Amino acid sequence: MQTAEPNHYATLGLDCRCTLAQIRDAYRLLAKQLHPDLNPGSPTALGHTQALNAAYETLGNPERRRAYDAGLDPARKSAATTRPSKTQRNISHEARLRLEDFLRGTTCAIRVSDPANPAGPELYELVIPPGTAPGTRFRLPRSGPFAGGFIQLRISALPHFRFKVRGSDLRCDLKIKPERARQGGVETIRGIYGAMLRVPIPRGAARHEVVRLAGEGLPKPRGGRGDLLVRLTYRVEVQVRRPVK
Repeated sequence: MQTAEPNHYATLGLDCRCTLAQIRDAYRLLAKQLHPDLNPGSPTALGHTQALNAAYETLGNPERRRAYDAGLDPARKSAATTRPSKTQRNISHEARLRLEDFLRGTTCAIRVSDPANPAGPELYELVIPPGTAPGTRFRLPRSGPFAGGFIQLRISALPHFRFKVRGSDLRCDLKIKPERARQGGVETIRGIYGAMLRVPIPRGAARHEVVRLAGEGLPKPRGGRGDLLVRLTYRVEVQVRRPVK
């Protein structure tokens, strides 16, 4: 049984009206995304790479391309000239960061597994600059058959074992002794970026009273940083005396 020849245009994510420059650009981009360093030991990536090389060897050579185009049947020509609609090309997603990455910045690998993409998973790189606020949106242009579309990413925070996020503010609990609550003073707590922070305890502090440490939260959308809200907790001393006989 004869195996059907692969659709080289679909492999590159292009249609049959594309230019030679577009073929080269698509090949370089996809070859970078399928590089072995990004896909160690992946048989799927290896298969895609082999198909990609075969497509470029054919379409990157004008004479071979003309011969290939002449042999395309009407159904495959139609598939090679069909592009997804604008709605199909655009996708929205949420990307979650560690709390320290908002201030320091980081680089994320974005993998899009769209069943409608004949070339397989799409890989993109998203650079998060230092000082990015929670809720910030980034827009990455898609490639291949979805060129002209975008991946819209909203950045949010991963759950943390000590801190809770409220916009650009952080909240946490600090357990103190009843004596400290009565007398007041200073306690220390480790901030999100590792520094030890001084927490002033007012005299006669109430249970669950909140102390605000200005500027020790996450970055704000318009500059600066939010606050760290420290909730004081302690155990109330209760003494039970036996009744006097």
